[in-house]
Amino acid sequence: MSGDILIIDCVATNRIVLKVKLLAAQYRVRPCASLAEAQAEIAASPPDLILLDTCTDADTARAFSRALKADAELSVIPIIATGTFNCPRDRVTALEAGADDILTKPYDDHILQARIRSLLRSRDARQELRMREGTRTALGFAEACRGFTAPARVVLAAANGLIAPEFETVKAQLENCQFFTPGMEMLPGGQGRTERTDLYIVDFRGDLEDDKTLFRLLSELRSQSHSRHAGILALLPANARAAAAMALDLGANDIVCGAVDADEIRHRCAVLIQAKHEADALRRTVETGLEAAITDPLTGLFNRRYALPHLSRLSDESRKNGRKFAIMVLDIDHFKRINDTYGHKVGDEILCQVAARLQGNLRAVDLLARIGGEEFLVAIPNSDAVHARTAAERLCKLIGETPYFVAQARIEVPVTISVGVSLSNGVVATDVVEDLEDLVDAADVALYAAKNGGRNMVSLSAA
Repeated sequence: MSGDILIIDCVATNRIVLKVKLLAAQYRVRPCASLAEAQAEIAASPPDLILLDTCTDADTARAFSRALKADAELSVIPIIATGTFNCPRDRVTALEAGADDILTKPYDDHILQARIRSLLRSRDARQELRMREGTRTALGFAEACRGFTAPARVVLAAANGLIAPEFETVKAQLENCQFFTPGMEMLPGGQGRTERTDLYIVDFRGDLEDDKTLFRLLSELRSQSHSRHAGILALLPANARAAAAMALDLGANDIVCGAVDADEIRHRCAVLIQAKHEADALRRTVETGLEAAITDPLTGLFNRRYALPHLSRLSDESRKNGRKFAIMVLDIDHFKRINDTYGHKVGDEILCQVAARLQGNLRAVDLLARIGGEEFLVAIPNSDAVHARTAAERLCKLIGETPYFVAQARIEVPVTISVGVSLSNGVVATDVVEDLEDLVDAADVALYAAKNGGRNMVSLSAA
């Protein structure tokens, strides 16, 4: 997973070691020796995640976190606070100041990498919600999502069957929540599996003899319709660091190892419940009357009416952060021949299968739209020429290398696509509006070059 990470640490050795490890994991890294230097970097180009050391001056670091989260544009950036955190209250204070997660030094590298991956996934979801809501507003549909008022359903289960005493405090302090305490063995099959659940808290601190028990539970919760979108907080023993890293990758939204204060559990629960509500709001945007106006009825993808305002917002973001974005125009090769040979019903089925493959291999933050008969548009934020070409070639292979079977007779139909790619200029400016039509036209010209070059290939715009 690529991403731009800002390291803030006054100790040069710490910055160097972290930079080497993160570069090896294919992240872009910007080390800063002071908060002033970091603020200049953020003003020039906001990062995707911040690693903030709190050892030198915890109060100033917390003030920096609060200021960042108070900024509407920058609040989506996840912050991992690192430090000694000598008492449980120090950890809670860092979280309340705006840190999305905390790591006590010395921390495990595997857990650090897993937390970064988890937070970047969550950031993508929040960023996508903002983009979708902004595009809805630009189109003149409805108001932004309303605040959530119904009680959140929280399921709490302990591996040893004993609910820890601190959860009485958590229950008393978490507002607008209903708690349920089934046995751990009831979670996968799901008592009340038709009930909406907002958060699962699974407490393995008293019994984690086999890591596979935890992994199996997480996999099952993520695979079932009644629980796949719920938040999951896993409480693990202090010595379960390897299991903790894997738990984050398998679907846990948050993990805590060892003894933890009730206030910290409460804060983490509140954050996860809010994140669940935001994710629900994102899914609801395609379930309203807006769907009929902005989606293609055949493939279920967004249509041109949605794509152009979304590109406009993407261009605005690009001008603010100075990062390029890529536009791809994809066209099914010899589609008329498919219709003439097999009929329009088969042609429609091919369109749906192509759309499904594309959609399954793009991120939530990427835009995919059907903008013509057999023509699709993809927009990829934070991209450059190398990344855009690699992504386009991957999609080209995805469509062309696996056969399509259609109709009741399961007829095999060969399908390929050609792809034209253009890139925005990525220049930070407030008085220059990028011509999106020119960008799309440039991708179209590149598409024609791919067609003329033999089809089933990728061509980049020379502009």
